[in-house]
Amino acid sequence: MKAVLYDYDVYPLVFPAGDPTEITVRPLGQHVKFPENVKVTVHRLDSAAVGDKPIVENRFPFDAPLCGDGCLRFTYTAEAEGELFIRIWSGERKLAQLCVYAVDEDLACRIPFKGDLHMHTCRSDGHEDPGIVAANYRAKGYDFAVITDHHRYYPSLEAMRDYAGAKCPLNILPGEEVHLPQTRVHIVNAGGVFSVNGLFPARDNCKETNGSLDGRRLDETVTPPPFVTDEQYEKELKEIEAGIDDCPENVDLRSYAVCVWAFNKIREAGGLGIFAHPYWIADMWHVPEAFTRYMLEKHPFDAFEVLGGENYYEQNGFQTAIYYDEYRQGRIHPIVGSTDTHGSTEHNRNADICSTIVFAKENTREDLIRSIRDRYSVAVDSISKEYRLVGEFRFQKYASFLVENYFPIHDRAAAVDGEIMRRYYLGEESADMLSCFADKADALIKKYIKTK
Repeated sequence: MKAVLYDYDVYPLVFPAGDPTEITVRPLGQHVKFPENVKVTVHRLDSAAVGDKPIVENRFPFDAPLCGDGCLRFTYTAEAEGELFIRIWSGERKLAQLCVYAVDEDLACRIPFKGDLHMHTCRSDGHEDPGIVAANYRAKGYDFAVITDHHRYYPSLEAMRDYAGAKCPLNILPGEEVHLPQTRVHIVNAGGVFSVNGLFPARDNCKETNGSLDGRRLDETVTPPPFVTDEQYEKELKEIEAGIDDCPENVDLRSYAVCVWAFNKIREAGGLGIFAHPYWIADMWHVPEAFTRYMLEKHPFDAFEVLGGENYYEQNGFQTAIYYDEYRQGRIHPIVGSTDTHGSTEHNRNADICSTIVFAKENTREDLIRSIRDRYSVAVDSISKEYRLVGEFRFQKYASFLVENYFPIHDRAAAVDGEIMRRYYLGEESADMLSCFADKADALIKKYIKTK
């Protein structure tokens, strides 16, 4: 976290451009209290020198008399979207520089939520049980998490039920990693209200709890489609293939048809269908590059997992490069970043390797999915100390500000939330206590993110 954030609190950090906004700067300790006579200036980050011309600072001086609580307060109206520097002066001496961000109308009704849409527990090939995984992800600063065990949907429901007795600061969504007959392509069902794996109870493909209805659906109000027979599956795949007349010879048509079938079922379930890690090296690339390019060209999926899973360059580096290749051709794909963690979420190099920032109106299953589909997301690469972002440039600028100035504060509070979740799961803490911390998490968002 920036050193200045240990000394001063500024809020809101994000506010709508064009709206008069009262900004508060609070010293965090007597060692940084303000003297009596200070001034405040505000500078746009994009106010830069051009050639030999002097720097245009867009300085807006405010007389900012100290309030009775030792804080500075002033009202400011940002002219346009972008990052702003608040500089606090005592005479000619700059006491502090703090950052805030003004957003245009479409973002002014949205909140940045950090999440992971692809992870595993010990119910498949992970290390910890779903309840512990959920608590540990909140402790790492996540606002939402989709548990996506191989072949299995019920572990995500298990995690949801583990915390159903209290208001929880982590939004746990249903999900699964889908593995269907006649393809090796990995597909993620994020947020679907029924299991796609569970449509095949007679195959090893379905490893739900005894194929039970309870393990195949989000709740009793959901009625999954009937089980799929081999004959029906074959018939539907052939119908999909019959509608494709441009499949290249070096692309397996049947495998592509299976993917289309799966993504259609995920959409039927109200989920987000994610094309996962094509450049994962599993002996060789997970899927042939010709197949990946055809998938991106035809776009049968809802989102592309541009980051996630491994810390070698080839996976995330190549997926990022091909995303921008597609962008240059006018195909702008919704994207996500995920850890795809399999080991311990506490002692694992890849446990917090990549994530997604979604700009959504609410932290709900429906709105997160809708916002990602509408391309209001950025993928975050935290493999190295210097983070990297993938996404549209406007959202990268905003996300970079958030990673530097908002999420460090958010994550310090979330670390405590995660510990309370863990204790609740282990029977050591009450539902009232967990609900109290969930309320505090909501209040923190409202404090720092001003929405319309």
